[in-house]
Amino acid sequence: MAGYFPGTQPITVKLVAEAGSGRLLGGQIVGGEGSAKRIDTVAMAITAGLTVDELINVDLAYAPPFSPVWDPVATAARVVAAAVTAG
Repeated sequence: MAGYFPGTQPITVKLVAEAGSGRLLGGQIVGGEGSAKRIDTVAMAITAGLTVDELINVDLAYAPPFSPVWDPVATAARVVAAAVTAG
């Protein structure tokens, strides 16, 4: 949920990508209501063979009851992409 929306709960996203190619290999998501549904985005990305750079650009819906402006999966993908590029 968006931070200003009533009932906001934290969510933690962990993504694993292949060094060099950045191909998404796995992910874990824990948190309050709505966090479980986000794993579908990760599953889609793995099935499609997306890299974390490509996952950053996946068009995800924005609605304050369900997601902040920057979706947690896309935010985690940015962090992983930076790490894959740096290392």
